[in-house]
Amino acid sequence: MMKESEQIKAIGELVEIDGHNIHVYRTGESDKPRLVFMSGSSTVAPAYDFRILYEKLQKDFRIIVVEKFGYGYSDIYDAPCDVDYLVNVQRTALNKIGEKGPYYLLPHSMGGIEAIRWIQMYPEEIKGLIGIDMTSPVSYAEWTDKDVKSRMRAMCILKRLGLYGISTIPHNASLTEYDMRQIKLLRKRNAFNDCYFREAEKIKQNASYVGGHGTVNCPALLFCSNGKQTFRNWIQNQKTFAKEMNAQLICYDCGHYLHYYKSDDMSEKIRYFIKSIDR
Repeated sequence: MMKESEQIKAIGELVEIDGHNIHVYRTGESDKPRLVFMSGSSTVAPAYDFRILYEKLQKDFRIIVVEKFGYGYSDIYDAPCDVDYLVNVQRTALNKIGEKGPYYLLPHSMGGIEAIRWIQMYPEEIKGLIGIDMTSPVSYAEWTDKDVKSRMRAMCILKRLGLYGISTIPHNASLTEYDMRQIKLLRKRNAFNDCYFREAEKIKQNASYVGGHGTVNCPALLFCSNGKQTFRNWIQNQKTFAKEMNAQLICYDCGHYLHYYKSDDMSEKIRYFIKSIDR
């Protein structure tokens, strides 16, 4: 019988960076506007996690999901976790497989810090920002070292209890039994690996660094949850960031993985937003 590690089969392409593999999943026509989905912290299988949303968009857009080291089918590798490295490893992966901007970035949660930094460093590559309950430097402005340690302690407890991952991807019609088996295997392999801990340990510093480089200016659409699964002052901080970006903010009364619950409405609003830019 095959070992579980041998049963894990990538559904996209593996790109070698720093001697290790980054997984990139692509679907949709290459001549369509490019949507790059960026996962939040500890999402064990991003290519599957976002499917409920991107499957509603793939006829009109080029869908790209880059899985960082420690995520999805990518290698679990002791890579640097400073935000510039996290951005550039994703850009390098895209360049190596022939993808070129401009992109629309769709970060979930902590991926927002990376998305903002991407826009700061390479504004010519980004056409718009679509936040999926994303964080910003404002989100972490009130965090203390104690908050970071508390988050890491909670992750340690969950790992010790054998709870495989923070999110549970809902079963929808587009996920086959094979997909669900792959998700289960990835959850067991990836949950609370060292990459997640190092990113959590670095997040306050990364957010401060990005905040210190000023605001960014590009078209933006922000989706926001009810804040019950995140941290203090979530909705107010989303409003503050939306004002800084001059962005439309759409709030839903649902959990942090809001694409699980509101993908129909979100896909329509994303389509309208991009159409208003790509006239």
